Amino acid sequence: MKTFELIAPCHFGLEAVLKKEILDLGYEISLVEDGRVTFIGDDEAICRANVFLRTAERVLLKAGSFKAKTFEELFQGTRNIPWEDFIPEDGKFWVTKASSIKSKLFSPSDIQSIMKKAMVERLKNRYGVTWFPENGASYPLRVFLYKDMVTVGIDTSGESLHKRGYRTLASKAPITETLAAALILLTPWNRDRILVDPFCGSGTFPIEAAMMAAKMAPGMNRSFLAEEWRNVIKRKCWYEAMDEAGDLVEEDVQVDIQGYDVDGDIVKAARSNAQSAGVDHMIHFQRRPVSAMSHPKKYGFIISNPPYGERIEEKENLPALYREIGERFAALDSWSMYLITSYEDAQKYIGRKADKNRKIYNGMLKTYFYQFMGPRPPRHS
Repeated sequence: MKTFELIAPCHFGLEAVLKKEILDLGYEISLVEDGRVTFIGDDEAICRANVFLRTAERVLLKAGSFKAKTFEELFQGTRNIPWEDFIPEDGKFWVTKASSIKSKLFSPSDIQSIMKKAMVERLKNRYGVTWFPENGASYPLRVFLYKDMVTVGIDTSGESLHKRGYRTLASKAPITETLAAALILLTPWNRDRILVDPFCGSGTFPIEAAMMAAKMAPGMNRSFLAEEWRNVIKRKCWYEAMDEAGDLVEEDVQVDIQGYDVDGDIVKAARSNAQSAGVDHMIHFQRRPVSAMSHPKKYGFIISNPPYGERIEEKENLPALYREIGERFAALDSWSMYLITSYEDAQKYIGRKADKNRKIYNGMLKTYFYQFMGPRPPRHS
């Protein structure tokens, strides 16, 4: 059984959540760095990681790593990687993305062209050809340079894993599916507890929660680039991963998940997205302002992505809005509230200091995940 090192990039600040997911799938972690987790697995692991990981952005097959301070070292280091183990003679290969932090080499376009040349050079010798048709399966590379160490990964996912396939309609400030899933996993919410998102937008938090409750794998309704890699991954591994995902689903699970938004069209879009995800029967969506948020039951959860006021004209409304959030939350008996926002004065207007506050980068935007924890429900004897 051939094993590989696999790299799973994630949102900065959420590495621990992804690490737990990978351990739960049964794989050994070899390295945790800012924004990515590396683990050991075989071809089956590539399939299962793509199908089951909720918080990874993609799954990369690590081809190699080496030190390079000059373009000559970059060329030689790239040429020394056994590309013929991964890329067949008709394979299409290119460096799709190169990022550089604290390294001598920092021009992405130069890094990309030099590495491509080095790969061509090696594969020419190995396959005894002077030209490659590149009309077969795709093998796009993602390259990270950090302190002059070059790490080279081949992308097995294709489209980013946050694209589950259900979100055809998005609100104006959508939260990605992977980030929403990671934030839910950071809370003690489980399917026995109520979950309300009063700013549900395109429905991402309620949909991700419903998928978790029904044990639906996030990748079960999409395809992956490496499905075409017959030279690396046996076709049956993909079928087995999908069968495993299908067997786990519990569609008849009883949950109380609700999503509200003040915009009726957005609520319609959220319903449509939930239908695409196969969880519309599990979520109650409604047009409702945050001022009308209430619930008779105790020990519920608010998990939400309220407006940040990124536009100047919206900024003026934020104090009143966050005050309203605070008032409605205070009126809910024994509830917990988890909010992701970049609004610096959120706690001030909510009127309560968060029990925990975690800094998370949403793209390039610095946001805070404020955690207001309610009491635990009593245990049933």
